[in-house]
Formats: sequence, structure tokens, C-alpha cells
Amino acid sequence: MRTTITSKYQTTIPKTIREDLNISINDTLEWNVENGKIVVLPMQKNFLKFRNAVKTGSGDIENDIKLSRKRRTERYL
Repeated sequence: MRTTITSKYQTTIPKTIREDLNISINDTLEWNVENGKIVVLPMQKNFLKFRNAVKTGSGDIENDIKLSRKRRTERYL
């Protein structure tokens, strides 16, 4: 598969490669040169590093909804 480099040194990732690697908008690519070849690697989003960053309890959804509605109406009084 071939692509062209534009005057701004940009290129398009072919659709089949984007789909195979599950690459989408705002994903990050890492560029390396190895033995005279360009190697491009998709960077995985490391969202799991934030695991347990926000503490949650068992919660009470009905009371949370009531409290949210009350706070919303207080803004307009």
C-alpha cells in the first residue's frame, strides 16, 4: 500500500490499516527509525492507569436523582 507525503509532510493512513489497528481521530502514533526503515506504532490509551483514582460507594440512585433535581431548581430561584 502506498501513500503520498504532502507539502506539509503529512500523509494519510489507509482505511484498511486504520481499521486493522483500530486507529481513530486523536489517537497517537509513535514514529521510529530502525535499520533505515520507518516504524509507526499506535500508542494505546492507558486509561486503566487511572483505575481507583475516583472513590465511589454503593450509592443510592433515587436519592442522587432527588438531590440533583433539588440543586438544579435552587440555581433558578
